[in-house]
Amino acid sequence: MSTDLRASIWFGLTLVASSFLLSVGFCAALRRMAPRWGLLDRPGGHKGHSAPTPLGGGVAIWLAIMIVLSGCGLLVLFGADRLPEAIAMHAGGLRQRAGALGWIVGMSSVMTAMGFIDDRKNLHWKPRLAIQFACAAAVAAFGARITLFGPFTHPLLGGAVTVLWIVALTNAFNMLDNMDGLAASVGLIAALMFGAAQAAVGGRFAPAVLLIVVGALAGFLVHNHAPARLFMGDAGSNFLGFLLGSLTVAGSFFQEGAASPLSVLAPLLVMAVPLYDMTSVILIRLSEGRSPFKGDRRHFSHRLVARGLTPPQAVWTIDLVTLACGLGALLLHRLDVWGAGLVLAQTGCLLGVVAILELSGNRSEQTLGEARRETAEAVERAAGRQSD
Repeated sequence: MSTDLRASIWFGLTLVASSFLLSVGFCAALRRMAPRWGLLDRPGGHKGHSAPTPLGGGVAIWLAIMIVLSGCGLLVLFGADRLPEAIAMHAGGLRQRAGALGWIVGMSSVMTAMGFIDDRKNLHWKPRLAIQFACAAAVAAFGARITLFGPFTHPLLGGAVTVLWIVALTNAFNMLDNMDGLAASVGLIAALMFGAAQAAVGGRFAPAVLLIVVGALAGFLVHNHAPARLFMGDAGSNFLGFLLGSLTVAGSFFQEGAASPLSVLAPLLVMAVPLYDMTSVILIRLSEGRSPFKGDRRHFSHRLVARGLTPPQAVWTIDLVTLACGLGALLLHRLDVWGAGLVLAQTGCLLGVVAILELSGNRSEQTLGEARRETAEAVERAAGRQSD
């Protein structure tokens, strides 16, 4: 292992460890302070927990990430000579990206503030969605936008896709935050996969930020794994989805001279499960004539529990499916069009198997219900004949 590579690894581990320790400490403090601020998630309705649980974990995640990012920014701007040589050589490029990062961090912070207000006052979905679109548009205009196939994407098309992508991920993570440890663990896996896929094509900027996100989410999971003692709340789920969506467009999955331009579809592989959950839940709610933004217990995780899994088993299942889909993203830049198409088809087949198992479970329950009704009717008929 070269000295530069060793120094880069140690620097990355330092980022993870720093945000992890800060997140653990801030989460512990928020557990005590949240009740005083009225940040309690009380049982009832579609919620599955049995006791009031502090919210505010999202604020702790945000604080940990912001502090470590600020420290790194000061080093890059004023102390690049203290960084490992393998990192210091990229300091000039990192300074050039500071403006884009500023917009991403600023708009993500607006998401945190909006979510914090929502945790306390339960905002209507219309202003929430309007703020999400406005912040995503700001990132697309001043921060970063998707380049679908290298430099050939029209700016307006890239901007429109960027806004839709960021808003979709924001709401996907907001909906995914429905079971202990679920949103944070899926977010951690996604951050790892996004960072690795971008580093594989030479990225440095977004992967470094994503490592900080990994550490902060790992620290939060210390308090959020089942049974959770702290929830991230809408402040955390909106922040996490918006930040991950923005960082995927700030970095690049495209490599000049790559065998396939389909490497830019890596984010779809990594986020396949959250997007599947969001899409399926919206379709279920619309088919039942209900608002797609009204919470219920029809999410992927809830459907797995209905099939007999325990909540922790459901979370592990979703984590493993997310990882299985995301690992393919690490290969896309090395494959030609046919190979990339096979990886995409494999992900589609994996989601198809999940959907079929869910459907077969529904049919099994329906068949069992019909069998029970037939048995009850037969008993009633037999009882009637005996009484005659």
